[in-house]
Amino acid sequence: MSSLAFLVTELQSLATETKRKHPDIREAAEKSLAILRAAPEQATSRLALGPQSDDLLRPVFMGCSTKNAKVVAISLGSLQRLITLKAVPQSAVPVIISTMSEAMSQGVDIQLRVLQTLVSLFPNFPDIHGSLLADALLLCFRLQESKIAVVSSTAAASLRQLVMFVVDKVVTEDRLADNKDIPGERTTQVTLPDGSTRSLGPSATDAFSVFEDLCLLANAEKPKFLKLEFLHKTLTLELIESVLTNYHELFRKHVELVLLLRHHLCPLLLRTLSERPQFSLSLRCIRVVFLLLKQFSFELKTEAEVFLSLLIRIIGDDHSSLETGEHSQQHSTSRPHWMRVMAMEIMRGLCTDAELIRNMWDRYDSQEAGSKAVISLITALKRLVTEKPALLGQSSQMGGIGVAVDTSGSGAAAYGLDMAGRVASATVSGVAGMIGVGGVGLSVQNSSMKLQCIDQLDKADAPPIPESYVYLLAVQSIVSLCEGFASFSGPIYSNLVIQRPRAAGDPAIKAPPALDLNTLPAEEPQTLHLRIVQSIISQAWPALLAALSFIIATNLSDDLFVEVLASYQALTNVSGMLNLATPRDAFFNSLSKFAVPTPVVSSMEQWAENPPLQTPRSATVALTEGLGLSGPFQPPGLSERNMACLKVFLGCALFLAGSLGESWYAVLESLQNADGVLTLMLKTGGIGGGKKGLFAGVGVGTPSSGSAPSSRAPSLSVSQSQSNSLATTSTQNQKHPLLSDLDVETMQLAIQRLFDSSKNLEDNAFREFVNALCKLSGEMVGMQASEQVVPVNVFDSEDGGNGLLSVSSNRSQDSMVHRRRISGIFIPKNLQKSGDFGIAKLGGVVMLNIHRLIFRSPDIAWDKTTSHLIMVMKLPYAPQTIRIQAARVLDEILLIIPRHLINADDLQADVQQRILGVLSQQVILDSKIPASQQTSTSVELRRMGLETLHQILEATGHTIVLGWETIFQMLGSVCRPLNVNGGSASTPRIPPSRSQSTDSLSPGSPNPSGINRPKPLAIQIGLGNPSEKSFTILVKIAFQSLTLVCDSVSSLSPEHLRLCISTLGQFGRQADTNIALTAAASLLWSVSDAIQSKRKNVDEEPEYSELWMFLLLEVLGLCTDPRAEVRDGAIQTLFRTMQLYGASLSQETWDQCIWKVTFPLLNSLTAEIRKLTDPDLELDQATIHAWDESKILALTSTGFILSDFLVSKIMLLESFPKAWDALVQNAEETILLDNRIIGPPALRCLEQGVTASKSAEGVLRVRVLESLERVWQAFDNIGASATKRFASSEDLENSPHKPFTQEGLVAYVELIQSVRTVHKSVDGKEWDLSRLTRLVAILRGVLTYPHSPDYRPDVDGLPPVQAIVLSTIQDIDLSIPGSPSLILRDLSYYSTLAFLASFDVVPHSKSQMPQGLQKRITYIAVSKKAMPMIVDLFMKFKADLKIYVDGTVESILSAFSVPIKLKYDCPAPSKFGKDPPLWKTATTCFLSVVKESTAHLEEMDVKIPDERVEGIWRQTLDVFKGGMLADCSATESLPLDLQETEENFDLALIASLEADVMPRLGSSRISDDLVSQLGAILSKSSQVYEPVDGTSSLGSASLSSSSSPNSTASTSPASSKQKDLSSPSHPKYGPRPAITPLDVNFRYSEYGSSSRGKYESRERFTYWSFDLLFLICSKVEPGLIDLSDRRKRLAALNLSSLLNRCKNTLVGYVADESLRGNSPFTRAREEEVIYVLRKLLNLVLWPGSLWAAMSDDPTQYCDRQPSLGADIPVPSTPRKIIADSYKRSPKAHLFHLYPVICEIASIPRKGALAWVPKDVAHTALYAKTSSINEQGIDLDQESSFIKHDARSLAKDCLMVIGQELGISG
Repeated sequence: MSSLAFLVTELQSLATETKRKHPDIREAAEKSLAILRAAPEQATSRLALGPQSDDLLRPVFMGCSTKNAKVVAISLGSLQRLITLKAVPQSAVPVIISTMSEAMSQGVDIQLRVLQTLVSLFPNFPDIHGSLLADALLLCFRLQESKIAVVSSTAAASLRQLVMFVVDKVVTEDRLADNKDIPGERTTQVTLPDGSTRSLGPSATDAFSVFEDLCLLANAEKPKFLKLEFLHKTLTLELIESVLTNYHELFRKHVELVLLLRHHLCPLLLRTLSERPQFSLSLRCIRVVFLLLKQFSFELKTEAEVFLSLLIRIIGDDHSSLETGEHSQQHSTSRPHWMRVMAMEIMRGLCTDAELIRNMWDRYDSQEAGSKAVISLITALKRLVTEKPALLGQSSQMGGIGVAVDTSGSGAAAYGLDMAGRVASATVSGVAGMIGVGGVGLSVQNSSMKLQCIDQLDKADAPPIPESYVYLLAVQSIVSLCEGFASFSGPIYSNLVIQRPRAAGDPAIKAPPALDLNTLPAEEPQTLHLRIVQSIISQAWPALLAALSFIIATNLSDDLFVEVLASYQALTNVSGMLNLATPRDAFFNSLSKFAVPTPVVSSMEQWAENPPLQTPRSATVALTEGLGLSGPFQPPGLSERNMACLKVFLGCALFLAGSLGESWYAVLESLQNADGVLTLMLKTGGIGGGKKGLFAGVGVGTPSSGSAPSSRAPSLSVSQSQSNSLATTSTQNQKHPLLSDLDVETMQLAIQRLFDSSKNLEDNAFREFVNALCKLSGEMVGMQASEQVVPVNVFDSEDGGNGLLSVSSNRSQDSMVHRRRISGIFIPKNLQKSGDFGIAKLGGVVMLNIHRLIFRSPDIAWDKTTSHLIMVMKLPYAPQTIRIQAARVLDEILLIIPRHLINADDLQADVQQRILGVLSQQVILDSKIPASQQTSTSVELRRMGLETLHQILEATGHTIVLGWETIFQMLGSVCRPLNVNGGSASTPRIPPSRSQSTDSLSPGSPNPSGINRPKPLAIQIGLGNPSEKSFTILVKIAFQSLTLVCDSVSSLSPEHLRLCISTLGQFGRQADTNIALTAAASLLWSVSDAIQSKRKNVDEEPEYSELWMFLLLEVLGLCTDPRAEVRDGAIQTLFRTMQLYGASLSQETWDQCIWKVTFPLLNSLTAEIRKLTDPDLELDQATIHAWDESKILALTSTGFILSDFLVSKIMLLESFPKAWDALVQNAEETILLDNRIIGPPALRCLEQGVTASKSAEGVLRVRVLESLERVWQAFDNIGASATKRFASSEDLENSPHKPFTQEGLVAYVELIQSVRTVHKSVDGKEWDLSRLTRLVAILRGVLTYPHSPDYRPDVDGLPPVQAIVLSTIQDIDLSIPGSPSLILRDLSYYSTLAFLASFDVVPHSKSQMPQGLQKRITYIAVSKKAMPMIVDLFMKFKADLKIYVDGTVESILSAFSVPIKLKYDCPAPSKFGKDPPLWKTATTCFLSVVKESTAHLEEMDVKIPDERVEGIWRQTLDVFKGGMLADCSATESLPLDLQETEENFDLALIASLEADVMPRLGSSRISDDLVSQLGAILSKSSQVYEPVDGTSSLGSASLSSSSSPNSTASTSPASSKQKDLSSPSHPKYGPRPAITPLDVNFRYSEYGSSSRGKYESRERFTYWSFDLLFLICSKVEPGLIDLSDRRKRLAALNLSSLLNRCKNTLVGYVADESLRGNSPFTRAREEEVIYVLRKLLNLVLWPGSLWAAMSDDPTQYCDRQPSLGADIPVPSTPRKIIADSYKRSPKAHLFHLYPVICEIASIPRKGALAWVPKDVAHTALYAKTSSINEQGIDLDQESSFIKHDARSLAKDCLMVIGQELGISG
């Protein structure tokens, strides 16, 4: 809704309201409405310029003149709308103001409307000036004096808004004046406070007048412009504050306004603040003072100085005495506490403005006659924070942890407190921290106010102020000052010194020096301000340091502690940046005291040597410990706050590293203390480690443990409540960075990082740093020596000195030790254990700055570093650990330098000279000291020197040309005669243990880092005589150097080589295994290479050949060393040498190598192994295994020799047949007699020889065949052992042969594979059948070997043995006659192993293999693999007559029968996979074989003997029987869908019977009994249920004159479905079942039962079998091939099974029905009866089938029966004639079952009922049944079903019988 619409509404309301009493107003209002309706809304503002403006305003003025409040309110509302729409002319403004003035006396609503109108009037009429402005403002002033709160407050707000608008118009006027001068007629001459005049514009005149009157009213003087007599000072000051806050920039531009501040406002404020304070007035005055100091300190220089002095004086007042009553009169004129608080709040706001502070210093403090305001302020703040130490408390963390509280020199006592004050402070702090009282200490949460005092404008009296609030403000002010210095100086320093390169292309300085202000432009403001900061710190640092050091020791919260610590950091860094050495060092010293308290350092040694017993503490003891009243019960250490101080200390040192100079000494001293404490903390658990005390983990008296960002208010605009809210929220966040990462490891890394930063120092700064380290180390080492032995200086060689320190008594030692003890370090025993801090850090620093030692002048670092280290090392009475430490550091330096000299050819000689000169002082013993007087320390120093020499040779040995004799002499000097008792002769078969220093002697694995030294051996170092072990270490070091010499052996002469070989031989026979091993395996090999390279020179060949033979003899002597390592190393060296240089050897040499080296080595190793079997020797398995491994190594190496040189060298020897026979004999004996672990390598050795012989050509092929024959003989001999089976475990234990391992069997088969392959390649044909038969027999024995100790899982995959056996079988050439049958029978055998041959592994006592958990050999994987292989192979040879004649097919079928009979009892096919069950795989394979075999049986016909045909069919039917009658009860627990899937799978058996068996089983070559078994199988398989009450089936002897064992009626289903897994290959079947007529007088009730019976779960499968049984006996139309004769024979022989099966069902139904009465049958019984009757009704037999079936020879009469009268005599009676006739009828089965059908038809009760599809006769035989409901009706096709019941079907059968008799049509 628009403003115009609102105006129209208002005028309408006015017209309505006045239409009775004031019709003239109504008419004027309606006229106004007409004008508004006629004027468009966009042109409303034009009405103010037209003649209609009076008409618009008339109803408003007339309404306001009435006394009706409602009319006046509506009129004022309309007036406000008109003003807003700018529809009021300027000329109407005076009338409007007058009108509002007259209406103002009415009600509250009218007054509020007047104020709203005034607020709208001023913005829309900016030309309101002068008296008109004063009149308008007078309205607000008058309303502000109203006693109605809402009117008064609204008027005050409106007044503030109008005054702000008046001043704001000056801004607009100035902006216009900049573009265009103000016309002279509009300016006004104004008299200024100083008496001068000035022309001002209208708006400026108004602002000047209004502000002047405000100042006069505040001073209780009469205003000049405003028409007021009085105005409250509080309101006046608030208006003044609002104007100054928003328009301070405007005031600075206008001199007249500044003069008002100087002449009116400042005196007013000074007078008010000097009088008796009143809270509300003083608050507003101080707020205005803050604005003047903040914004006008430059314009009001003198006044600002006075205000500062006044505030500092207020801050300095101590009002603690006012708290007691006796001094109240004395201090009645003193200012109240809230005055001091407000002054501090102002100061806090000023201190946050760093530029203001600098400007104040420049104006006041820098002048000689200045007031020193900033210094006074800092001093006042220092005095303020230290005036009440008891209130602030003392931090329990700053003194460290684990030390007793020392009140004598720390905490409050340091600031002049008396004993009582210290006790009170400690007690209050302790108790407050213990019970959680928040009154002691400082924290933003507990010490601050929700709203700072100076912001509480609504209060008439001072609010409650926390006592510690003023101290919190002081702390925040100091912190702000410090941060202001840093925030200004830091970026400038970074820009000038750190980031700016020194020259073009130079990198930035990372550790710059201090900033020299004299080098900067003097007149730049930046330089001037830097000098100001420098001056402030140089004069104020004592007060700042005193304040900060006091504050940080008090009980601060975490956020305040962080801020104070950051201030420490800021002042330290700024002092260093500005080159203020004294303040910098003072702050560093103070920080170090807080980082590492002296009591903590002093307590370290006592705790380390005598830690207190860890006994349970009572609560009283814990309390006294927490209060500091008893000794510590935890190790001394640093608290979290100490760690934070240390972190800042390190940060400052790192930042100022380039400018510390000589101050490094004090810094390093503190770091040494910190490192010692941190090391102890790390060992004892650090902060929070170990058992915590009562106050563990909590700072006693700490108000808050959370951390928060800066909690001080940056200005008065930020409320204290917001600050508190931020602080409270921040406590939930992560810790401040200064309080994070304070664990011991991190702090140690930070210390190390400081030393690592030395690489960033410039050379001069680095020199000072190294000098400080050496000085610190020298003093510490001096403390470790005797009290009368101190280092003074090092004698030069010219003075006859030997480089040792002078030993004298020095008084300066006492002062030195005393000074050090003051710093806290007086624990020499610690250094004796841990080493010297200075030396350790010196080494690290030098390693980082190694380029300075090489490429810089020696005086930079080399001279000082090396002289100091040698001094320490030679000091005889210094602790041994420190001497060793110095030597280690020196050696590391000497090692790393040569590696940086690779490209420094000009410096190489000089630097090497310096290195060797220093190293000689360490290695060479003093000739004045006899060797017998050497100490263990001296030996250790020599050892380290030898190691250094070794590594120098390693790095630069290739540059040495001369001096080898000296080197050999030095290395040989450490050799000692071999101790016979410690040699190998005393323990021939138990090698000594390996030394622990193996990693230091391996020449092939150099130190990966390249510079780190190998870890020194742990030997006892003392002043006693060295032990034998220490000299042994020297020998090892020397041997390492000898190893390096051998690496450069190519440069040695023959004389030196012979000397080297002899020396290596001696080392190879030393007792140290590592040395002997290295000499035998590595060094002699390298020497051999060097000699062979020299043999290429024809002139030098004889000499070097002799030298090489000399070397071989040395190696051969080491090959029988009793130590396995040495022995194996020598063997490797020997064979590698032969293998490498064998191609260049002559035939004579090869003959010698074979007969004098290879075979003797094998024989000697075999002999040693055979000796180990002596039961009298008690040897561990490790020793035996080591000898076995040595022989394995020899055999493997021999195999490599054969592989490389058999054809090219060895087979050409005359002695080759003898040698080959010896090799095979050795391998055979090894396999049969030695430990089984040696067998596989021996076999592979032979295999490599056999494989290598494949490449022989020409006449050598004869030798190859002879060699292969010899290998076959050995293979056959070994096979006899592999195929041997033991009758008992005792026989196995007593056997001389150990069990074959699986690896050995794999190698055994691999050997014969190679023999076959090579034989076939050389001879061109496969082995004959007899050898293949032997091979298959051996392979079968290998695969089923039951005694291996290392079987592998064989379920999911083939283990190696089974895989290679099957691979070998597959590789046999099947073109050899008889081989397919051989392989098929073998695979058939393998396929049954999973079911017949699985076994549990029995551990063998003689096995050397480790025995794990009990394993079971399942052969599942091989069975899964073999069955498809059988099918594949059979398919290839299915037309081969041989496999049918020799019984192979029967073997195949017999193999498949086992899993098919087991079915669900088969083992699982896999553990982890989802392979199909084994019986399903077997079934699939079986059906494939049956399909092809039955077809080929018919094709081959008479070619196959009858017994084989009979056997194949018997085996086939046996498999079908096993599959169809198998126990399937396991499927009952499966889901229905899986049951159906399983049942459908078995349908393949039924289908195969119909498709593959039925058409061929009726052949005349198959016996009657065998053919009749098909019906018997189907009869059993079709059984729907079995009785469970113990009664037998009804097909027993009572119904049949002859009972057969295989009759379906004589055997219960449970017994009929038993699995005979041991059935022979030719199953035996009984005679076919007999057909017995049913007696008419049969008593059914005697055989009835009320039991429900147990029903088969696979109901569909039973009916499928039943359907097939009916199909067999049914007459079918001939197809393309007429098989009627076979079908008739099949029907005649199986009809008895069908009739007996039907008779059992029907008779059982009649018998049970007679007992049940009205009790219904189960669904299955009813359906079975209906099914049988229906199938019998529709069954059509072959004519004469029943006659033939009941004859003695069904086969003879199945096709044609004898004729009555012609072939047989006519029966004598009609009955017999009829009987003979119905047997020849197609419905003869109904005649046979006539009695029971009559019984069913005559049942009086409702019989069996079932629903049958209408077209059931035309449905497929194996169609899937549809889902039916409980009544048997298909839910989807109910209309296609018909209802059948037993009586109706029986009647239909009787009708068919009548039809057959000719009775009915």
